[in-house]
Amino acid sequence: MTIGFWEWDDPVKGKPVAIEGDLIATGMKFAIVVARWNAVITDRLLQGSLDGLLRSGVSRSDIEIVRVPGCWEIPSAARTLAEQKRFDGIEQKRFDGIITLGLLLRGETAHYEAIYNEVARGIGQSQQETGIPHAFGVLTCETLEQALDRAGVKAGNKGFEAAIAAIEMASIRKKVGA
Repeated sequence: MTIGFWEWDDPVKGKPVAIEGDLIATGMKFAIVVARWNAVITDRLLQGSLDGLLRSGVSRSDIEIVRVPGCWEIPSAARTLAEQKRFDGIEQKRFDGIITLGLLLRGETAHYEAIYNEVARGIGQSQQETGIPHAFGVLTCETLEQALDRAGVKAGNKGFEAAIAAIEMASIRKKVGA
């Protein structure tokens, strides 16, 4: 008998149980922060996110969309939303997850790298410090064609994928009692 590194040698203990998120999000609340800059792409990402949330059972009234000027402003808005509270008998966070959407296109200067690094850092820091899952749907592309492909023109929509990731992480957070 071969035992993998994840299995117990002792049959009494059995296999460890892996906790995975569900994709049923009925009753969960989400915020979507979307950059207006490059709206031809970000509007498609937003539609993908809404599709993912609604297909997973989130009520339209439980989705708040916040439009910000550009990607630079996404972390600040995400942090503000993640820190908001609601009072349903007990104090708790207002949102179960935050979805961040934007597009950074590489240009001829180093501006792209500087913005991307700070946007990624800010979103990650907000997630770590607030404990609210943040899905990263900020595209970083070399060309507009690449961005269109990732926004659902050919196949797949990164906004949809970000919504599904947010749902799964919010579900895991609930399962582990956070």
